[in-house]
Amino acid sequence: MRLQNDPCQFSEKEIIIKVEYKHCPNLTIIDTPGLILPAPGRKNRVLQSQASAVESLVRAKIQHKEIIILCLEDCSDWSNATTRRVVMQVDPDLARTVLVSTKLDTKIPQFARPSDVEVFLHPPTCVLDVSLLGDSPFFTSVPSGRVGSFHEAVFRSNEEFKKAISSRESEDIVSIEDKLGRSLTTEEKERIGVGNLRLFLEELLRNRYIESVPLIIPLLDKEHRNATRKLREINQEISDLDEAKLKEKAQLFHDSFLTKLSLLLKGMVVAPPDKFGETLINERINGGTFTGSENFQLPNKMMPNAGMRLYGGAQYHRAMAEFRLVIGSIKCPPITREEIVNACGVEDIHDGTNYSRTACVIAVAKARDTFEPFLHQLGFRLLYILKRLIPISVYLLEKDGEHFSSHEVLVRRVQAAFKRFAESTEQSCRERCMEDLESTTRYVTWSLHNKNRAGLRHFLDSFVAPEQLSVNTLHEQLPGLIDNKQDRAKGDTRSNHSSDTNSSGAVPETRLVDLLDSTLWNRRLVPSSERLVYALVHQIFHGIKEHFLVTTELKFNCFLLMPIVDKLPALLRQDLESAFEDELDSIFDVSQLRQSLGQKKRELEIEVKRIKRLKEKFGEINKKLNSLQVRQ
Repeated sequence: MRLQNDPCQFSEKEIIIKVEYKHCPNLTIIDTPGLILPAPGRKNRVLQSQASAVESLVRAKIQHKEIIILCLEDCSDWSNATTRRVVMQVDPDLARTVLVSTKLDTKIPQFARPSDVEVFLHPPTCVLDVSLLGDSPFFTSVPSGRVGSFHEAVFRSNEEFKKAISSRESEDIVSIEDKLGRSLTTEEKERIGVGNLRLFLEELLRNRYIESVPLIIPLLDKEHRNATRKLREINQEISDLDEAKLKEKAQLFHDSFLTKLSLLLKGMVVAPPDKFGETLINERINGGTFTGSENFQLPNKMMPNAGMRLYGGAQYHRAMAEFRLVIGSIKCPPITREEIVNACGVEDIHDGTNYSRTACVIAVAKARDTFEPFLHQLGFRLLYILKRLIPISVYLLEKDGEHFSSHEVLVRRVQAAFKRFAESTEQSCRERCMEDLESTTRYVTWSLHNKNRAGLRHFLDSFVAPEQLSVNTLHEQLPGLIDNKQDRAKGDTRSNHSSDTNSSGAVPETRLVDLLDSTLWNRRLVPSSERLVYALVHQIFHGIKEHFLVTTELKFNCFLLMPIVDKLPALLRQDLESAFEDELDSIFDVSQLRQSLGQKKRELEIEVKRIKRLKEKFGEINKKLNSLQVRQ
């Protein structure tokens, strides 16, 4: 009635009817909707959509290999394959398909020659060249009319309908023999009629039972053992719902969780990578990328193990390696002339320019802006990797048979404590690294910031005036650039200067005045001054980068990774002990747990009884089938 009022008149919802049949103890018959071939055109779109939905439903129902397909074809020419077209998409050779030609009584009058009937009864291999179940098709006719006591019923009882079917089979055989001009063979008669089709299907099902029942009984035995074991475990859990045993269970989970956590950091292969591992692309999507102000990102091919699905300590190490590569590839940001001039402010005692101070101001500002974002990105990425250890550890516990799924409150409490510890530890570690970055970008120490002095000296020598200005003058221009380790070199320079002075005479004072005029007294930025500032900024920036990279990696390893190993166990233990002192329900919801265990116990008891009945039923079937085989 529902579908009659629906314009679609098709529903994927199954209508399940249970029928008792004495010849078959366990059989499922699926009657699918009839297939249709709608006409083309836009006005038939609704019908076309319904036809497509029906085909999808039929394919889904017959795709299982153990199903026997009863393919009903309403055609007088085997070249037309309305139903077979869909069936052969799932069963190309029709190896598990029984082919039936319906409405035989209406097709016999259509044949004009005996040869046409022969072709219909025995399809040539060019038309039906498949491994058909039963070797050849069946041919059936069913009397029209319904069974019942209502006015429109044709048959008043089932017995009357069965007699009509038998009469129809006899009439069909007579009609075919008249068309052929000969009598049908025994093999041909066995293919005609609903009764013969039923006998064939019953024999087919009996053979399936003979093959399957010996295999089903061991499976039922295994299911019965598993269900019985689970029932014993539930009973044990119910008996263990006292305070002492619950505390012992919480302590066991605490120790097991930490053991799995430690193994994940050290490295293991028990957890499947396809389920828990992440490639570098997925890690960047979920945990963030290392991106600076220029949005530069290293290509995956430059990262080792980028395409591998990693977790635990291996994933942590890959993230740290990527951080090293990214920071190591960073170059000093470009410096503009305006930045140099703006950095040349006014001193507190004179209005001259101090290019060493200018270089320091520019270098520390650019270093701070460049490296600070990476510090936050590294903390977020490593924290994400550590948090991923929680579900993997729980999976490993369940894999080892240590079931804690019924104690969700305990599991959630331990997980929450781990997350709080990891977040606070990461924040503390990041603050330590920020202190280092602030110290290296607040005050320039030449012994720390000026690592590559030989390169800087070579650069400065490349633009010294050809007039061989005194190196002492350069030292006076750049106070503090050369430390005490260069005193000996400085003395040698002075000796050389003295000898040069003695040999060539005193340097004209105008040269010194010109140098001061072009650097100290003049605000116009000449190329030599610009190159000098550029060299110093790059040198200071490079020193800050090296120091930042080394200290950051060291501190994240010492103050984020190591506390997970040596401080987390004590913290979790303290959290559990404090919970025990407060209230046991804060760890175990005892009332809810008792209720859920009772429900599981009732369900398992029903399951055990059901499997036991199936075992007994299939055992009887197996005995009957064996006795039938012995008689035959």
